Amino acid sequence: MNKKTVEIHITTEHITLGQFLKLADIIQSGGEAKTYLAQNDVLINGEVDNRRGRKLRRSDKIEVDNTVYWIN
Repeated sequence: MNKKTVEIHITTEHITLGQFLKLADIIQSGGEAKTYLAQNDVLINGEVDNRRGRKLRRSDKIEVDNTVYWIN
């Protein structure tokens, strides 16, 4: 199964997982992050993580629903 790859550009040192989900158009509002993460597996650099405050930095790899996102 081929996974789609998407690059997400950030202008700050880091963003939180909750901010990332909104930036990547996975959720519509930041308030949805907690519910989304409780119901879906998100892999960060190969490990499941559901902490919406998790800091993501450039070169991190996030996998959500057959899509791989690279923070750049």
